[in-house]
Amino acid sequence: MKFKTPCLNACVLLALAACDGKTVTDIETAELLQRLDNSDFVIIDSRHDSFYNGFKSPNAIRGGHIPGAIQFSTTWLENISDDKFEQFAADKGITKDKTLVFYDDNPDDLERISAEFAAKGYNVRVFKEFINYANVDSNPLVSFPNYTWSVSPQWLNAVINGEKAESYDNDRFMVFEVSWGPLETANAYVQHIVGAYHFDTDWVENAPVWNLSDPRVIEQNLIKNGISKDKTIILYSDNQLAAQRVFWALKWAGVEDVRYLNGGLYMWKDLDYRTETKVNVPQPVEAFGTTIPQHPQYNIAMPRQALKAMEEENLKLVSIRSWDEYTGKVSGYDYIPGKGEPQGAIWGFAGTDSSNVADYYDPDGTLRNPYEIFNLWQAQGIRRGDRLAFYCGTGWRAGVPWFITQMTGWTNTAVYDGGWNAWQMDSEFPVQKGAPNNMRKPDPKNDFGKLHKAGASCKG
Repeated sequence: MKFKTPCLNACVLLALAACDGKTVTDIETAELLQRLDNSDFVIIDSRHDSFYNGFKSPNAIRGGHIPGAIQFSTTWLENISDDKFEQFAADKGITKDKTLVFYDDNPDDLERISAEFAAKGYNVRVFKEFINYANVDSNPLVSFPNYTWSVSPQWLNAVINGEKAESYDNDRFMVFEVSWGPLETANAYVQHIVGAYHFDTDWVENAPVWNLSDPRVIEQNLIKNGISKDKTIILYSDNQLAAQRVFWALKWAGVEDVRYLNGGLYMWKDLDYRTETKVNVPQPVEAFGTTIPQHPQYNIAMPRQALKAMEEENLKLVSIRSWDEYTGKVSGYDYIPGKGEPQGAIWGFAGTDSSNVADYYDPDGTLRNPYEIFNLWQAQGIRRGDRLAFYCGTGWRAGVPWFITQMTGWTNTAVYDGGWNAWQMDSEFPVQKGAPNNMRKPDPKNDFGKLHKAGASCKG
């Protein structure tokens, strides 16, 4: 895997020498295996998320990550402010009193990231045998159950070019740029991935609550735009929330193979993959192929259902709204007058405002490592096995944690679709204002010094 890097090896080595950095040494497989449970060693995977999640690296017969490995991608280096670097690393458990062991499938990336950390004074070792390690069945590797949901630009490029792509055995696929509004106003579609179509989020939801539309309406919109249950549908968006929203809706409906392009157009263009400006118009299909919805358990539609599940099933409502929304300082939307949250809601981290969930993204705009999110949730009382329903104002932000839980095998999670918008429309539903027990805002441990690009706010 090759990404653009602003600094050549010679530049890195010069920086290392100038900073009086520490020497980088190799570690062999036998020693690495002995160190897996050693708290003084931090094993770091510097590859793209898709490989960490479970896709096979080139020339490897197995995919996934070494048990206990954290992530710190080489692509992040140019997106972290110098004054934030050390604290950002420390929040991931990377400190100068530990021995860091980096591994990668790309020798250039491995050399670059190890040299950068050594130049900053960290104790660094490199594991250069990862492919050989992955090709020995007895060496432990961890993959997420639904890792195929999140794909890399390299994977999509292979599919578009008719090449063999892991986990893809279909002969029909469609790529969609997802955003709110018709084609004429879709600014994010002006330059798009070659062959991509525009997906208007109004095809699956409607005002004033912005819940999922009637299944019959959704079915007709999908048919009209060429989507059937047995096609592979690949989604991306300028604002990742839009693609995640539609991903959830299509899985709920019954599309069997839906993929999310992790990193979107930004990473696609960074690899110099082809884009175009011509408008592609999908051809209708005769039928969707099954009854909608096929997975109703993914959706809790309205407040009354959510309240009943809280009382009878120990459902935990998890707010994916900014801290100011959660504490009732703002509503977050110009069309939602009420402030506050459903009584008993737990804060599940989010972003700076209603347009983003920056806490859930890495410096390069890809999804944050699931284990980091789960560690944050642990302190909030959110645990694997809990009956969970994520919500936000109108549903877009809630799709991100739902996606992460489902990708990693949490089966008992849903989206409470009505969100705060539907809840605040009826005074009979109990409301909380202010942080419970005067709780201070928890630290998301994700400050890299640059705000994540927000994109277009939901429907604001």
